Amino acid sequence: MNTVREIYEAFAEEELFEGQNVNLAGWVKTNRDNGSIGFIEFNDGTKYTNLQLVYDKVNIENFDKVTHYNTGTALIIEGYVVLTPDNKQPFEVHLETIELVGSADESYPLQKKRHGFEFLREISHLRPRTNTFSAVYRVRSELSFAVHKFFHDNNFIYVHTPIITGNDAEGAGSVFKVITDDKNPDDFFGTPASLTVSGQLHVEAFAMAFRDVYTFGPTFRAEKSYTARHAAEFWMIEPELAFADLNDDMECIEECVKYCVNHILENCSDEIQFFNKFIDKGLNDRLVTLLAKDFAKISYTEAIEILKKALKDGVTFENSKIEWGMDLQTEHERYLAEKHVNGPVFITDYPKEIKAFYMRLNDDGKTVAACDLLVPGVGELVGGSQREERLDILEAKMKEMGNAEELDWYLDLRRYGGCKHSGFGIGFDRLIMYVTGMQNIRDVQPYARTTGSLKY
Repeated sequence: MNTVREIYEAFAEEELFEGQNVNLAGWVKTNRDNGSIGFIEFNDGTKYTNLQLVYDKVNIENFDKVTHYNTGTALIIEGYVVLTPDNKQPFEVHLETIELVGSADESYPLQKKRHGFEFLREISHLRPRTNTFSAVYRVRSELSFAVHKFFHDNNFIYVHTPIITGNDAEGAGSVFKVITDDKNPDDFFGTPASLTVSGQLHVEAFAMAFRDVYTFGPTFRAEKSYTARHAAEFWMIEPELAFADLNDDMECIEECVKYCVNHILENCSDEIQFFNKFIDKGLNDRLVTLLAKDFAKISYTEAIEILKKALKDGVTFENSKIEWGMDLQTEHERYLAEKHVNGPVFITDYPKEIKAFYMRLNDDGKTVAACDLLVPGVGELVGGSQREERLDILEAKMKEMGNAEELDWYLDLRRYGGCKHSGFGIGFDRLIMYVTGMQNIRDVQPYARTTGSLKY
C-alpha cells in the first residue's frame, strides 16, 4: 500500500483509494471540535489547498490536548484516506497518531480572521502563512520559472549581469552608492560605485556574441517614492535581441507576456481562483482576454490626440494638461488600455527628450524607436526600444549627456561589429501584480524595500 508524504502528492494522485496511508508534517490552519470529534485544516506547504484532518476520542489518546492546538502549531501526523465525494474536497484524512512538534502560543498574530495588508507588511516574516500571501508567493515562484523556461525554449542565453556597477544605465542619477569607507568613499574600486539600476548595458555586450540573451535579477532605484508601484529594490527581466528591430522586439514582448500568463493559468488555477474571488473579481476574464487578443499598437502622437479628445468628451484626469512631449502618467496609460483599447496596447515612437540615450533616433529627428506595453489594471508593464547602433549618433548623444567617457566600452559595441538590435525590460514585480490583481508592489515582494522602511 502506498504512503503519501506530501499534500501535493496526495492531490496529484490520479486515483485515491480508501485506506491509503498518510504520513505528513505541517501546520495547523484552523482547529475545531464538537466534544467527541475534531477537525483540523492542515497545510504542509506543498500545495495551496488545505487538507482536512479528522480526529476523535477513540483513536487519539490525548484528544483533549489536541483540541487546544492553536493556529500555527507544527505537527507530524499519521492516518488514512477516507473518500468524501460529496464534500468540497475529494477526501479527508482520519488520524491515528498526532505528534506535537512546535506549539504556537496565544500571541500568534495570524488568527482566523481577515488581516489588513498594511498590518501584514509589519510582519513580513509571518505573512507567507496567510492564504493571500501563500498564493502570491506560489505565483511568484511559478512565474519566475515560466520566465526562464520561455527564454530557454527560445534559445536565449542567460547572463548574470553585475549588481555593483560604475554606471547609471538610465542616466537618471537615482542610484544607491556603494561605500566601504566614509572618509574615502571611492577607495575600494578606485572609482564611484553604485548598485545597478538595470542590467541592460552589460547584457547588450553578450548579445553581440550570442545573439539572443537575457538577464533576470535584482535592480535598485534610490527614488524617494511612496506610490503603490515603486520600490527601492525590484527584479527586472531584460532580454536583448541582435539583428532585431522594434517590430521584432514587440513580437517577442507579446509572446513572452502571453506565455507567462498562460503558464500561470495552467499551473496556478487554485491561486487564480482565490485572487479572482477575493482580490480582483475581473482577474480571470482579463487574463483570458489577453491571451485571445493581438496586442494593439498606437503611436505616442496618436495617444496624445486620443487623450485630448477624451478630455473634450468629459473624461477627467488628475493631470489634465495633455500636450505633445509630456511623459504619460499612470492614469493616462490606464485610460488608453482600459477604455480606448480594452486590452493590452503598445505605445510607440516617444519624444526623444523623455526617453533614454541608447534608444534609436527615428528619421523625423524628434522621436525614438521605443515602445511601452500598457495593460488594464496596471498601466505600463513593459518598456522596450530598438537600440541606437549608429556610432556617430550615439556618441554625440552620450557626449551631450556627459557619459561618453565612462561608457566608452559601450561605444565599442558599435565600433566592433555592431548591428541593429533591440531589447526590453519587464518589471517582474509589476508582472506579478498584473497576474494576481494585487494593487501594491509591497504585497508581491517577500521583503519590500521602500522609502522609510527597512525592518528586515
